[in-house]
Amino acid sequence: MTALRAIHAGMRQLGLDDEAKRALYQRVTGHRSAADMDEGQREAVVAELRRLGFKGVSNGSRKGRKALAGPYAKKLQALWIAGWNLGLVRNRNDQALLAFVKRQTGLDHTRFLHHHDDATKAIEALKGWLARDGSVDWGKWKDWQPHIGCRIAMAQCLILDRDNGARNFWPTVCEAGGIAAPNQFGTERDWHAVMNTLGERIRLQSAGPDR
Repeated sequence: MTALRAIHAGMRQLGLDDEAKRALYQRVTGHRSAADMDEGQREAVVAELRRLGFKGVSNGSRKGRKALAGPYAKKLQALWIAGWNLGLVRNRNDQALLAFVKRQTGLDHTRFLHHHDDATKAIEALKGWLARDGSVDWGKWKDWQPHIGCRIAMAQCLILDRDNGARNFWPTVCEAGGIAAPNQFGTERDWHAVMNTLGERIRLQSAGPDR
């Protein structure tokens, strides 16, 4: 895989939006477009993506690998990626999710992806972890903003700025999501953009000023 292809794969795998991508380019190389970089600079971007959690995929590595399936798969994956964006999850892939749920509940994934009672145990284990270690308040603004992304974003703001994160919540999430006003947040997709951008900032903050 060329460096340029690895960059594109890494951005997709880490869920970085265009603005987060350009900010990373600027920080690592001084350029805001991969087209302006030489090969050495592109390799430096790949190295930074790997530090942030990108796992390179060889052409044949996906053969025989089954994607998560079942009525509860998307919910579980969404909570796992939320953990990634809170800085709790170190490996965002599905196998790490399956291993976590098995450790917490003893359930095999073929059960918790398809059966309601077992899925509830797995989901509640994840939600409990995000609440306990990520300070996610699942009841916050639930009637007004039903999307889980809203609660994750609030916890992210507090991680980034413990003293002023709550006060600056709406300006921060509007800026991160490229949305003009709070009442324009209408879908979970809107919140995904916010969570991914703030997640990148959390990972950079955790890495320290020299990174």
